[in-house]
Amino acid sequence: MIKAVIFDFDGVLIESAEIKTKAFAMLFADYPDKVPEILAYHQKNAGISRYIKFRYIYEKILGEELSLAKESELGEKFSQIVLGEILHAPFTPGAIEFLSRNKDRYHFFIASGTPEEELQNIIAHCQLGHFFREIHGTPKEKDEIVEDILARYSLQKEEVVFVGDAESDQTLAEKVGVGFVARVSGGSPQLERYRWRIKDLTELDGILENIYNSRRGV
Repeated sequence: MIKAVIFDFDGVLIESAEIKTKAFAMLFADYPDKVPEILAYHQKNAGISRYIKFRYIYEKILGEELSLAKESELGEKFSQIVLGEILHAPFTPGAIEFLSRNKDRYHFFIASGTPEEELQNIIAHCQLGHFFREIHGTPKEKDEIVEDILARYSLQKEEVVFVGDAESDQTLAEKVGVGFVARVSGGSPQLERYRWRIKDLTELDGILENIYNSRRGV
């Protein structure tokens, strides 16, 4: 049976994915010819740390050196751009209802690419903390977070499902060996083709039941 559900945060529990996409466009507005490639990279890897993205963008797309000072500056600007909007972003349809209905049925966790202190502040503002056993963000890597949760809660891999909205989330789940549910919103052809996919969290109960039945051979 499924005992635990681990959620990404942005684009899964709240509708904030587009906010962060716009922030990347603003940060790199001085490179207009590179913005489409930068945004494509960001969207494919939406679930990973913004700092990893900054380093990749500078090295692989811009072909420039990224100093620690510049990296820190980018991080601060990014937070300034997104934080206010995220605090007022709507919940994903069905999110609160799913969490409320199932908080005693599953163990809930968050594993996000958002810096942990920032994430904790957002969770507190949204009054979501009471739903979750643990809330994790960067600099910890998501695979480390998930593997640590499995070990400390004595969970088998087939008892855990990760819900994410990025191809990098699918890769993470497959690497660790847990189930994956893709929240799709039209940004990834790969996720649009994934077997276990939802448009929003109103569909999550049914998908988890289908995953459970498929494992039982029903």
